[in-house]
Amino acid sequence: MSIQDMLIQGLLVFAVFYFVLYGPQRKRQKELKAMMDNLKKNDEVVTSSGIHGTVVIVKDKTVVVRVDDNCRIEFDRESIASVKSNSVKPEVVK
Repeated sequence: MSIQDMLIQGLLVFAVFYFVLYGPQRKRQKELKAMMDNLKKNDEVVTSSGIHGTVVIVKDKTVVVRVDDNCRIEFDRESIASVKSNSVKPEVVK
């Protein structure tokens, strides 16, 4: 086996690893960044710790989430794991 063959095989292995592992991970990171940048008032969110609530205030690095009628908690934007829905519910707007 020549050096050229080994080099080509190494490049093929690298390409496969890139497309299988790094490609989807970068796509997921871009989606998470877009979701965090588009957070707005009245979005229903789930935090990484599993707390469900509604966004009340959006700040530069944090988000205030209402989890009950008189309970608001401030989270880092990075702790928001997902946005459940963007529709405004009548009981949410006060």
